[in-house]
Amino acid sequence: MLGVHFAVTADQERLLLGGDDAAEELLMDIEENWADPDLSMETDKAWDALHRCFGDGTLDPDGGAYPLSHAILGGRHLHDEYYVVHVTAAEVRDVADALQRVEKAWLRDRFDSIDDPDYLGPQDDTDFEYTWSNFVDVRGFYERAAKAGRAVVFTAT
Repeated sequence: MLGVHFAVTADQERLLLGGDDAAEELLMDIEENWADPDLSMETDKAWDALHRCFGDGTLDPDGGAYPLSHAILGGRHLHDEYYVVHVTAAEVRDVADALQRVEKAWLRDRFDSIDDPDYLGPQDDTDFEYTWSNFVDVRGFYERAAKAGRAVVFTAT
C-alpha cells in the first residue's frame, strides 16, 4: 500500500466528515487531482515503518502515545476498506511539534525494535535510511500543514 498525506481545507474537511456520497467523491478527487505539492506528502511504503516507530511496533491505530501516534494511522478513520485517517487542525499542530523533537538516533532505536512478523521490510540500514528520509519529509509536511491551519487526511490504498 502506498501512503499519502493531504492538508485539506476547512470546506474539504467538512465534506469528508459528512460521510455521504459527496465525501466519497471528494476523497477520490483529492487523491486523483491534488494540485498543491507543498500541502501533500507521499510516503510510498515508509508509512508502515513510521507508524510502527511512532506507536507500539504494530499497525494498531490506537497503539502508541499521542501526538506521535497521530502522524500516520492515529486519528479518526473515515473508511472501512482502506486507510483514510483524519487528524484535526489542532492535532496537526501537536503532531508537528512532536515531530520536531524526533532525532535520528531515537527513530533508529524504535525502528530496530520492530518485532512484528507482519512488517515486510528488510529492516536493514537501507530500509532505515529510506524510512528516515520519508520521516524528514513528513516532518516538513506537518510543519507546513500546521502553519496553514489545516487538518490532515492520510490515505493508504
